[in-house]
Amino acid sequence: MMKEFKEFALKGNVMDLAVGVIIGAAFGKIVDSVVNDLIMPVVGRALGGLDFSNYFIALKAIPPGTTMTLAAVKKAGVPVFAYGNFLTIAINFAILAYIIFILVRWINKLKRSEAAAPAPPPAEPPEEVKLLREIRDNLKPR
Repeated sequence: MMKEFKEFALKGNVMDLAVGVIIGAAFGKIVDSVVNDLIMPVVGRALGGLDFSNYFIALKAIPPGTTMTLAAVKKAGVPVFAYGNFLTIAINFAILAYIIFILVRWINKLKRSEAAAPAPPPAEPPEEVKLLREIRDNLKPR
C-alpha cells in the first residue's frame, strides 16, 4: 500500500496540482491585497470616503459603548449581516476570475500559434545515408 501511495504521490499530475495549489494560494493573497489595499480605498473615496469593510446590519441589539466597527460588533457577540465584507470578497473574486481568464486565454493562444507554425524542413540526411541510397539506386535493375 505504501508503494502504491508513493507512486501516486510522485506522479507528475499530482506534483503539478500541488504546485498549482500553492501558487494559487499565494496569488490569492496578492489579489486580496490589491482589492483591500488598492481598489476598495479608491472606490470608497470615490463614494465619499466610505469603508466597505464596516458595512453591516446588526441582527441583534448592539451593547452600549461598543464601537460601530465590524470587528468590535462581532467581538461583542452580535450576529451581523456583513454585506460590505461580502462586497469586497465578490470584487476580489471577479478580479481573480478575470486574471485567470486572461492567463488561460494567453496560454491557449500560445498553443494555437505553436500548432499553426509550419513544420521545419526535413534535415539533410547524413553522408552515409546518401551513399547507401546511391548504391541502392545503382543496384536496381534497369
